[in-house]
Amino acid sequence: MNKSILIGRLGQDPEMRASNAGLAICSMRMATSERRKSDGEWSEHTEWHSVSCFGKTAENCGKYLAKGSQLAVEGRIQTRKWQDKEGNQRYSTEIVAERVEFLGSKQEPSAERQRQAPDDDSGMPF
Repeated sequence: MNKSILIGRLGQDPEMRASNAGLAICSMRMATSERRKSDGEWSEHTEWHSVSCFGKTAENCGKYLAKGSQLAVEGRIQTRKWQDKEGNQRYSTEIVAERVEFLGSKQEPSAERQRQAPDDDSGMPF
């Protein structure tokens, strides 16, 4: 089973683009953190994750999320192999989101974002 569940905050605004077929694609950088104890001292460790989502989920993420937004992501881990300009093999690992839930934001949403919020109050993630 390939399943990942993350709760964290966006480190930058989501980046939107479209596939050749017109499918919406959203790429995000997400930070998760945990407290660790080492030599009797507590410290915070932050891990950065690349997250991609598609279709309606991507459209909603691009429209309603911004740097600092808190979210929960459920999806699968995917590693891609590619070749750089010098011909070296490179690898990148990302979370392909199947479900994204908006949990809140670092700051109160602006009046503009509040006006654009979805009317659906079912509590279901996009």
